[in-house]
Amino acid sequence: MKTIKTFVSVVALSLMSAGAFAQSISTTASTLDSAEAKIAAKAAEQGANYKITSAIVNDRVHMTAQLNK
Repeated sequence: MKTIKTFVSVVALSLMSAGAFAQSISTTASTLDSAEAKIAAKAAEQGANYKITSAIVNDRVHMTAQLNK
């Protein structure tokens, strides 16, 4: 019975989309380059790729990104 539960768990995890392992992060900085550098550092720390999803520039830069492993 334990083998069947393990098999079902493995199959369920393998069928999950890559989006299920995505994580959204955000940061603030004074420039676009420094904000992206912070995002890149967080992605490298977690061994993930990143895609910037938004950047708002007022007095400071607020940037969000999606990390994908």
